[in-house]
Amino acid sequence: MLKGIPDVISPEILKILCEMGHGDEIVLGDRNFPAASCARRLARADGIEIPKLMDAILRLFPLDSYVDNPVVLMQKVPGDKTDVTIWGEYKKIVRKYDRGAAIGSIERFEFYERAREAYAVIATGEAALYANIILKKGVIKI
Repeated sequence: MLKGIPDVISPEILKILCEMGHGDEIVLGDRNFPAASCARRLARADGIEIPKLMDAILRLFPLDSYVDNPVVLMQKVPGDKTDVTIWGEYKKIVRKYDRGAAIGSIERFEFYERAREAYAVIATGEAALYANIILKKGVIKI
């Protein structure tokens, strides 16, 4: 048992976060994301929404301050009219932990390719469309 670990961080996810080094990336995939086919390492967080999981991860996880966009979203397919209000939630969470971190976005298939190179993918129960996000781990500065 440990104190101070958010309840949405399973032992498996905690292990992954501990193993990751500077520059490694983790993908938080919504329930439509092809997590199993993209993942080198797959963890499950079924029933957990991405904002809650992301908030818990960023309590423990520094974002990379040496890159332009340590947080990357999947862009909407051109012409898709889906409302992506969840991106505003992500921005608030990122600002809560790292005011200087910029959020970028990449095309859908480029996102899938980058996910295949990520250290791990967490499959969540997030219902929002285009909710997939990549977080790049930074260093802890003392």
